[in-house]
Amino acid sequence: MLIRRNVMGLAAAFLLGLAPAIGAAQAQTKELVIFAAASLKNALDETAAAWVKETGKPAPKISYAASNALARQLEQGAPADLFLSADLDWMDYAAGKNLIKPETRVTLLANRIALIASSDSTANVALAPGVDLSAALGQGRLAMGNVDSVPAGKYGKAALEKLGGWDKVKDKVAQADNVRAALLLVSRGEAPLGIVYTTDAAADPKVKVVATFPEDSHPPILYPVAVTKDSANPDAVAFLTYLRGAGARGAFEKQGFTVLNKPANAS
Repeated sequence: MLIRRNVMGLAAAFLLGLAPAIGAAQAQTKELVIFAAASLKNALDETAAAWVKETGKPAPKISYAASNALARQLEQGAPADLFLSADLDWMDYAAGKNLIKPETRVTLLANRIALIASSDSTANVALAPGVDLSAALGQGRLAMGNVDSVPAGKYGKAALEKLGGWDKVKDKVAQADNVRAALLLVSRGEAPLGIVYTTDAAADPKVKVVATFPEDSHPPILYPVAVTKDSANPDAVAFLTYLRGAGARGAFEKQGFTVLNKPANAS
C-alpha cells in the first residue's frame, strides 16, 4: 500500500512538473503564423509589433519569401494562418488549390516598380519607349526577381517588354529568388541597376530610385491577403481585420504602399 501511494505521489508530482510545459505548448499553438511576400517586411513587422502592443497577443511568426515560394509551401502542407501575396496570380493559385478561405480574401495594397541604383550612382535613365539599359549597365547585370515566377520579376519583364527594352538586356539579367535579394545585389554594389518595388527602395538607404516605371507598362501591382483553409486560429481573422484598419494604414503608407482596403473581387 505504501509503495502504491509513493508511486501515485510520484506520478502526481510528474504531472505537476509537466503542467508548465503543457501550458507553454498550448500557448505556442496559439501563435499566429503568417506567410508574407518579402516586399512587405518593413511595414508588416511594424504592424505586427503595434498589434502585439495593443492586444497583448503573442508576437506572430512571419515567414517572408517570394509569393510563388510561399504558395508552393502552402500546397505542400506548410502550416500558416494568413497568406499575403505580392500579386493576384499566386493568390488565385492558392484559391484554385483550395488553400485559402475565399470569403476572407481582400485586396489590401497597391505598389509600383522602379529602376534603382546605388545611392552614389550617377546613372540617368528615362523609362520611355525604346529604353536601352545597356550603357548604364556596362559590364554589370540588372538585378531582378525571377522573371518567370517572382511577382516583381514578372512585372519588371512585362514593363521592359512594353517599353521595347527587354531584348536589349535579357542576357544581362541577374535573377534572384525574391525582390529583397535583388535589392541586396544593388545595395552591396554587386549589380549597378535593379528593378524592385518602390517600397523596397525606400527601405534601403544604400540605394536610390533612378526612375519609376509608367503604371501602364505592366499589370496593376496588387497585394491580396486571405486566411488559409486549415487555419483554426481565431487571431487570424482578428489580425486580418487589423491589417484593414487605421492601425496598419500608417505603417504601409510610410513605406510607400497605397492602401486599398477593398474586396478582392472589386479589383
